[in-house]
Amino acid sequence: MESASQDINLNSPNKGLLSDTMTDVPVDNASAVAPPPRPAAYNGLTEAEEEELRAELAKVEEEIGTLRQVLAAKERHCGELKRKLGLTPLDGLKQNLSKSWHDVQVSNAYKKTQETLSQAGQKTSAALSNVGSVISRKLGDMRNSSTFKSFEDRVGTIKSKVVGSRENSADELHSPSASGDKPSQDNAPF
Repeated sequence: MESASQDINLNSPNKGLLSDTMTDVPVDNASAVAPPPRPAAYNGLTEAEEEELRAELAKVEEEIGTLRQVLAAKERHCGELKRKLGLTPLDGLKQNLSKSWHDVQVSNAYKKTQETLSQAGQKTSAALSNVGSVISRKLGDMRNSSTFKSFEDRVGTIKSKVVGSRENSADELHSPSASGDKPSQDNAPF
């Protein structure tokens, strides 16, 4: 590729994106000439130094153009190789994300954070275990208290009265003298 026979417009919205049609555009060397010389005292350079700098600037700009063209050609070639291999942009994204996640996991900051969270989890677990033990012990103490035993006795008495009255009514329903003409509840249609 000859860079002298190609033109790259750096002010174009498509700068850096070269197509095959752009590589055949000739360069007008007359328009690449530097603006009219200014007085040497203007920037503190002699005319010879200024001329030398302008020549170097033109050479660097030409090299930049060449490098852009080479990069565009390499990117096209890379795209063709990926297409032939069946690699999609999604595959590349997956690979990049996987590599990034691996890099994060091996970083010192991640390791320190993971260690800190692990320690915090262990301390929280121990604290909750202690709270559970304290609550269990307090409930045991409360159950052994005289107030709770008195309450438990009262509930037991009420329960026996309720259950006892149910048993008596159930016995009456199942006795032959009480059944009479009434159908038993066990044979109800529903």
